[in-house]
Amino acid sequence: MIYKLSIVIPCYNEENYIDQVLMKVMQVSLFGNVNKEVIIINDGSTDNTQSAIDSFLINHPTFPIKSFTHIKNKGKGACIKTAIPHVTGDFIIIQDADLEYDPIDYNIMLKPILDGYADVVLGSRFRGSNPHRGPFILHAIVNKTYTFISNILTQQSLTDIHTCYKMYKSEILKNMQLEENRFGIDPEIIAKLGHNPQFKIYEVGITYHGRSFAEGKKISWVDGFRAIYCIIKYNLFPNKN
Repeated sequence: MIYKLSIVIPCYNEENYIDQVLMKVMQVSLFGNVNKEVIIINDGSTDNTQSAIDSFLINHPTFPIKSFTHIKNKGKGACIKTAIPHVTGDFIIIQDADLEYDPIDYNIMLKPILDGYADVVLGSRFRGSNPHRGPFILHAIVNKTYTFISNILTQQSLTDIHTCYKMYKSEILKNMQLEENRFGIDPEIIAKLGHNPQFKIYEVGITYHGRSFAEGKKISWVDGFRAIYCIIKYNLFPNKN
């Protein structure tokens, strides 16, 4: 059977990285009979990101890439919600539009799903012996604290709920009522997965090349407060509709 992986790339002010990311994504070879499609969303960038995307598409017309644009910046969650109706793959993974995460790890994450063990696979920055730079100390402490609280509420034993690399069977995200528009979508999804016993969630160790704020990292303390709010909201006061 031939499968397809849909790679969703939210993108905001990444003119220096987006062409490299797209090239790495398109060049990675997936094992088995797995094809690729890319869905990139320019999330209201104010630099030359759109021009960089357009140039890449012109120079690589045979690559299976769907491109969409938000006029105003809406956030990671909004980008994912924009992409989902256009997904035609059997599996979905979210790819940051920088060089922090390495597409070579797609195969590590695909294996538990293709082998029938997992419905969702998280790429943990705190597992395994792959090369790592960061997360830097404050981010690591906050992430581990939030992950610990989330684990208590979902009765999971995860190590990295805020990892960008989450791979899903496509029908899971397509059938999930997503509410968050920004980084709060990560704890929202983990809560909704964790309280559904039918989903088998696995973790694998991945490579990580963390950026500092000086290098363009965008998550802020506001996102940190929103994350803890979302952990509480979606675990203790879930929407029953």
